[in-house]
Amino acid sequence: MCGIIGATANRDVVPILIEGLHRLEYRGYDSAGVAVASESGLNHKKTVGQVSVLEHAVTEAKLSGHCGIGHTRWATHGKPTEINAHPHGSSESLALVHNGIIENHSVLREKLMTHGYVFVSETDTEVIAHLIHFHLTQSPSAEDRLTVIQKALGELEGAYAIAVIFADMADHLFGARMGSPLVVGVSSGEGYLASDPLALLQVTDQMRYLENGDVVVLTPDECTITDLKGKQQVREVERFQHGDQAADKGSYRHFMLKEIFEQPRAIKDTLSDKVGQSRLLDEALGVDGLSMLKDIEQLHIVACGTSFHAGLVAKYWFESKANIAVSVEVASEYRYRDPCVPENCAFLCISQSGETADTLAALRYAKEKEYVTTIGLCNMPGATLVREADIRLLTHAGIEVGVASTKAFTTQLVVLFWLAQVMSKARGHLNKAQELNVVQGLHALPDQVALAGEQSSMIEKLAFDLVDKPHCLFLGRGLHYPVAMEGALKLKEISYIHAEAYPAGELKHGPLALVDEQMPVITVAPDDHLLEKLKSNLQEVSARGGELINFVSKSVSLDETDAKHSIQVEGMEGDLSPIVASIPLQLLAYYVALHKGTDIDRPRNLAKSVTVE
Repeated sequence: MCGIIGATANRDVVPILIEGLHRLEYRGYDSAGVAVASESGLNHKKTVGQVSVLEHAVTEAKLSGHCGIGHTRWATHGKPTEINAHPHGSSESLALVHNGIIENHSVLREKLMTHGYVFVSETDTEVIAHLIHFHLTQSPSAEDRLTVIQKALGELEGAYAIAVIFADMADHLFGARMGSPLVVGVSSGEGYLASDPLALLQVTDQMRYLENGDVVVLTPDECTITDLKGKQQVREVERFQHGDQAADKGSYRHFMLKEIFEQPRAIKDTLSDKVGQSRLLDEALGVDGLSMLKDIEQLHIVACGTSFHAGLVAKYWFESKANIAVSVEVASEYRYRDPCVPENCAFLCISQSGETADTLAALRYAKEKEYVTTIGLCNMPGATLVREADIRLLTHAGIEVGVASTKAFTTQLVVLFWLAQVMSKARGHLNKAQELNVVQGLHALPDQVALAGEQSSMIEKLAFDLVDKPHCLFLGRGLHYPVAMEGALKLKEISYIHAEAYPAGELKHGPLALVDEQMPVITVAPDDHLLEKLKSNLQEVSARGGELINFVSKSVSLDETDAKHSIQVEGMEGDLSPIVASIPLQLLAYYVALHKGTDIDRPRNLAKSVTVE
């Protein structure tokens, strides 16, 4: 949640850096700093607090230069102090800013200390600065800085976006990315870097989006991009579309369909700062986050709508993985009663926009109670919920225009699963071998979600069976009951068909009375320990003449009657199956609405962000 900006030009870049940091302040606001290169060398200024504090200090110091970097920080390694603030340097020869988490920073720190390097901060970022300087000193032929940086980056494990300037190259700006985003701003006679295009819209809307492994060298007149081995890379210039409502549907008919198919990328982006090559990155919780959470015994989750369903899925994960008792409540109910807060209980609120009125009110109410800490999970970095929660977790789903949430929901599930596993590890329930399995499963998840989306043509054909039906039942068991609830919500939101979800075991306790040839029953059938019980429920529906539509794991075989309208989905097994199972339900709702001709992206009576009660 930190922010990077860099600039090289034939004018003073300090005003550009400061304005960029103001625009990036939503990403971090516990400290900030800038460094500029000039003929007299490197000059820097760092302050604790908001960017306005830094701006005043820079003005007082009359800092100026034609090439510089800036950073606004949200602490992960090391507390919010001036020493820990970026930029970090090495021997006054270079300055560096960094987003992300370096997994092997401890090993590299020890190595560098044996070579005489002295560390003054608690950050992993300082390791990168000293490592680049070390490789510079090992180059007797005054090797070019690009090669030196490439060598240093080759030793790093983890996620990073960096910007670097050197004292003796006052017009050169270097950058690189692996996991964390970094974009190049294009303008005549000037070059820019930023972690978010919004920081650069003050000077340009022409962007080159760097990809993992890219290393860039910028001067006022030139831009060179290579990979870590020095091979030239071409990144086309794209015009940034201003404003949320200017998002482009591309070749898709609706934003919702586009956003359904964006989920593999959104999940990958969400995992980029939370999962390393072989371990879960608990540093993403912030400096004191893990210490506040590892001893909690209970968790209260509060949310609305789709986010409430994400919380219901998470209840299973937290209880089975971390052995933490969980209650999940609708925010509009929680805020109007006097909840009992037991000892060692944390509060977690979930909101896509971070501005949901009931959820914000619940958070503020919770902060008056005796919770150990409050956690905010959100898709909008600058939202009120993010600013007010003690621990902030972002989903990185990107802009979601469709009112019916898709990628915001699945990325919420990803973060909640990650958090449950991090807490399981902290509480001694997850060993190294199990952690590696979890990490491998999360890395494989985007591809499994993509495969689930490949069933769209078959799902579209099934959707015709629902177009003329007035009602629909959704069934699920265990982890997949909340997924069924979310599927029912999607269908009613955009097709206006009345849909309800039930735990499959409740079928005989009332809902079975509704089942006939006019009541389709949609089931989610993963390959888990509840499968045989679910099959019994399917037979009950078939015996009453109900029409079944089943989304089943590829490893599941059904009786011929039950299998009539079944679609096999890859990846619907294991702990992450609720995320994969959500994709076909989203597609089913979309295609039913498409065939009915409703306004899919803007369903009647609904708003994207519910900012009033």
